[in-house]
Amino acid sequence: MAKYSTGSGGGDGDGDACELCGYETSNLKQANVAGASLLVCSDCAPHDDTDGRGGAGSDSRSGSGGSRTDADEPNRRKRAAQNTARVHDAAQSNTKHWEEEGTDYESDRLPYLVSDYGDRVEDARQAAGLTVEELAADLEADEDDVLALEQGRAARAGVGGSVVRAVEKRLDVTLVDE
Repeated sequence: MAKYSTGSGGGDGDGDACELCGYETSNLKQANVAGASLLVCSDCAPHDDTDGRGGAGSDSRSGSGGSRTDADEPNRRKRAAQNTARVHDAAQSNTKHWEEEGTDYESDRLPYLVSDYGDRVEDARQAAGLTVEELAADLEADEDDVLALEQGRAARAGVGGSVVRAVEKRLDVTLVDE
């Protein structure tokens, strides 16, 4: 998983990981990506924002068997620009629904949950003799929401606070950290 640079990272041959994609390699180079100074692998090096020669984005890297030459530079820049355009286009198409429908962050907010809420839900559901499907039907909730709650990924799945409160009440278990 990607992380932010603390400035004390390696790249000195001790098996560190790329701070952009997480790939473990001892061949890391310094790069400026979106304003952050990161240690990146050769695959992520094209994301370097450094302009001109001599920056992390123009260093010679061993990729698929050899080092790049100056003749490869225009093709690399062209591919990087095409990849950037594709990412930008994808991001634009994903935001249209927010522009049209808007957002309501206060609607059915997920409350702060206890650290082991997933295990608590699973244990209480099993003690009640219910399957995930039966519990979801009983609560008139989406099975995916109940399953996400049980697996401890409620925030990532966008489970609403009303589902959490309904599960708490139905299974007589404490899930909200108040």
